[in-house]
Amino acid sequence: MSDGSHCELYVYYRVAQDHVLPALRTVRDFQRGLREQHPGLTTRVLQRSAERGEGVTLMEIYAFGDGRNSGIDTALRSGIEDAAAALAPMLSSPRQTEVFDALD
Repeated sequence: MSDGSHCELYVYYRVAQDHVLPALRTVRDFQRGLREQHPGLTTRVLQRSAERGEGVTLMEIYAFGDGRNSGIDTALRSGIEDAAAALAPMLSSPRQTEVFDALD
């Protein structure tokens, strides 16, 4: 398991079509706050391409891209999950988290 020193975090989940815009607003708001609290943190939110049906898959990405060679540690990961609690009423699937270690 990664110690967080060089890792990136990928979190994906589904939301109903009518919750996409509120979910995006919520994610962008808490990601902005996380970036302010953690200088150098980069965040993104993506939507699965060409998805059809009643739901949409969103993915949040967290990494440090400032050359500090740092990663997502346990404390920051906990902060991300705490901030994401605001999404709970909009989710149609659990949040799935994947951690990837940087190789360069």
